[in-house]
Amino acid sequence: MEKFKAFYMKYLHNAGVLSFAIAFLLNFIIESLGRLSVIEAIQFLFGSPLVFFYNVLIIFMTLTITLLVRRRVFVYVVVSIAWLALGITNGIILSNRMTPFTVKDIAVLDGGLDIVTQYLSTTQIILAAIGIVLGLIALGLFFWFGPKRKEKINYKRNVAVFLVICLAMFGATNLAIKTNVVGTFFGNLAYAYLDYGTPYCFINTWLNTGIKQPDGYNAEMMQGIFKEGEFGEVGYSVPANEDDGKKHPNIIFLQMESFIDPTQVKGLEFSQDPVPNYRRLLAENSSGFLTVPAVGAGTANTEFEMLTGMSVKFFGPGEYPHKSILLEETCESVPYLLKGVGYSTHAIHNHRGAFYGRNKVFKNLGFDTYTSLEYMNHVVKTPKNWAKDGILVEQIFDALNATDTEDFVYTCSVQGHGKYPTEQVLEDPVITVTQAPTEELKWQYEYYVNQLYEMDLFLADLTTQLKAFDEDVLLVVYGDHLPALEMTEEDLLTKSLFETQYFIWTNFDKPLKKIDKDLYTYQVASTVFDRLNLDMGVMMKYHQNYMDSSDYRKNMEALEYDMIYGNRYIFGGTNPYAPTDLRMGVKPIKVTEVVKIGERLYIKGENFTVYSKISLDGEILKTIFLGPSILGLQEEVDLDSADRMKVSQVESQNEILSTTE
Repeated sequence: MEKFKAFYMKYLHNAGVLSFAIAFLLNFIIESLGRLSVIEAIQFLFGSPLVFFYNVLIIFMTLTITLLVRRRVFVYVVVSIAWLALGITNGIILSNRMTPFTVKDIAVLDGGLDIVTQYLSTTQIILAAIGIVLGLIALGLFFWFGPKRKEKINYKRNVAVFLVICLAMFGATNLAIKTNVVGTFFGNLAYAYLDYGTPYCFINTWLNTGIKQPDGYNAEMMQGIFKEGEFGEVGYSVPANEDDGKKHPNIIFLQMESFIDPTQVKGLEFSQDPVPNYRRLLAENSSGFLTVPAVGAGTANTEFEMLTGMSVKFFGPGEYPHKSILLEETCESVPYLLKGVGYSTHAIHNHRGAFYGRNKVFKNLGFDTYTSLEYMNHVVKTPKNWAKDGILVEQIFDALNATDTEDFVYTCSVQGHGKYPTEQVLEDPVITVTQAPTEELKWQYEYYVNQLYEMDLFLADLTTQLKAFDEDVLLVVYGDHLPALEMTEEDLLTKSLFETQYFIWTNFDKPLKKIDKDLYTYQVASTVFDRLNLDMGVMMKYHQNYMDSSDYRKNMEALEYDMIYGNRYIFGGTNPYAPTDLRMGVKPIKVTEVVKIGERLYIKGENFTVYSKISLDGEILKTIFLGPSILGLQEEVDLDSADRMKVSQVESQNEILSTTE
C-alpha cells in the first residue's frame, strides 16, 4: 500500500502524467470501437505507433485544461465522457453503415435526433435517454460534492504550460503532415479513420472544410485566368438563359455503383467473364481509365465532380460538398448549363431520396426532377437489400419521355454496393470464384461479381433499347469508385486505387469518332461538351482550353473558390444560378378521390408506391399499399376530414420527400 501511494504521489498525482495515461486509454478504447475489434486496435498501436501516439497527444491536449481549474477530477470526467461519446457513436454508426461519424452528421440533423433514430431501436433510445438524464444528475452532484484542489493554482505558470502544449501540438501536426504520418486528403473517409485515427480525422471534418481563399484574390486575378474575349465583351461568364434553337442529343450520365472490371484484380479467377457486355462497349466506343476522388465509398463526391467539373481535393479532408456548401448555395453544373440551352434535367437514383441530402442538394445543382427509390414500383432487391439496377431502364425512359425537349438524365445506380458477405450467401450463383487469396475474399468476390453480372445485363438491356429509341442519345457510363474490398495498389493491374473506367456511347446514325483518353472525373463533362460543340460554362471552358497549362490546378482551385465561396468575380459579381423548383418523381403522384368501403377509407389516385402514406394535416397515418392507384387507411379518422387527406412519400428514415397538392 505504501509503495502504491508513493507511486501515485510521484507519477499519477502529476497532472501531466495522469493526463497522458488517460489519453492513451481513451484513444485505445476509441480505436477499438472504430475498428469494432480490440485485436485490430492493438495491431494499430504496434503497426502505426506514430499515428497512434499522435492521436493520444490530441486527446492529451484537451485533458490538460485541468491545469487551469480547481475541480480537476470533474474536468477529467467531462472531457473523457466527450471522447468516449465520440468513440461509441462512431462504433454504432460503423456497425450500420460504411462511412464513419463526422461533424457534418451533427450539422445536417433536423432536430438533432436523426442519427439516433437511424441507428438505435426505440427501447435503446429510451434507455439511452434515461442514462443521459441520470448521468447529468450524477455530474451535477459530482461538481458540487466532488474533490476540489485545496492548494492555490499558479495561473501564470499553468497558462504558460498549457500554451506551450498547444503550440507543441500545432508543431507536431505540421511535422506529422510533412512526414506523411497523417494525410490531408481522404479519398475514402472510412479508410482514413483507420489509417490516421479517429480523433485526428473527426477534428479535420470540423476544422478543415471548404476551399481556402487564394493569395491575391480579386476580380482582375479571376478574370485574368481566361484569355481576353473568351467570355465576350463583358469579360466574365454570362450563362445562356434561352433555347439556342439547335438540335442536340439527349445526354445520359450513368454512374455505376462500385463498378469495375474484376479481371483487373490479381489473384482472382472466375468460372466465366462477369462483364462481357461492358468489355465490348469499352472496346467499341470512346473510353479510357477514369481517376475518381474516392475508393470503397464516397459516391457523392464522384457525383459532384462529374456534374460540376470541379475537384473535391480542394475541399477539406473527407468533406462532402453535398453535406456542406451545396445545402446552402447553388453551383454551376451540367444541368444548369444544359437548361440554359433548352434541356430538361432529371436525376434518378434507386436508393433513399434523402441519402447525402440529394432531395435538398439537387435543386442547387439545377435539376427539374428527382426520382428516387420512393417513386419506383416493382423494385427487386439483392440479398443485402440494395435495389437491383434493372429498374433503372424504365426510369430512364420515363424521364426521356416526360418532356418534349431534349433531356439530360443523371442516373446513379446502387446494386453493386457493399458491404459484401464473408460467407456464402448465393446458393446457385451464375458465376463462381474459382481462385481467391482467402476463403472470406472468395465469398465476398463471388457475391460482388454476381451483382456485376446482373449490372452488365442491365447495361446490355439499356443500350439495346436506346438503340431503338427514336431520339438521339449520348450515354456516358462509368464506375464511381472501387468496391469496398481488401485491395492494395499491388493487387490491381492498374496499380491505382482511384481508377475505374468509362465509355461514351451514342445511338447516332453517324457515331462520334472513337477517341480513347484517360480522364479525371471532373474532365468528363467538358469532354462531352467538346464532342457536341457545346461552348459554355466556366469550368467546361477551363478544362477544354487550359488542361495542359502549367497553372491548371492552381487556377482551377481559384475558380472553385470564387464560384462557390468567393465574390463570384467570374460571373461579374453575382450568382447567376437560382435554386430550381425541384419536383420529386418524374411521374406526378395524384389523389383523385377518397372512398369509404365498409368501415374503411381508401384513397384512389395515380403513381402510388409502397412508400406512399396517407397524411392528414401533416401527420402520417397508418397506410397499406394496395397498388399504384389505391391506398388503404388503417386507422380511424373523422370522416369530415377526408377532404383534407393527402399522400406523402415517406422514405425509410421517416423523412417526408413530397406531399400531393
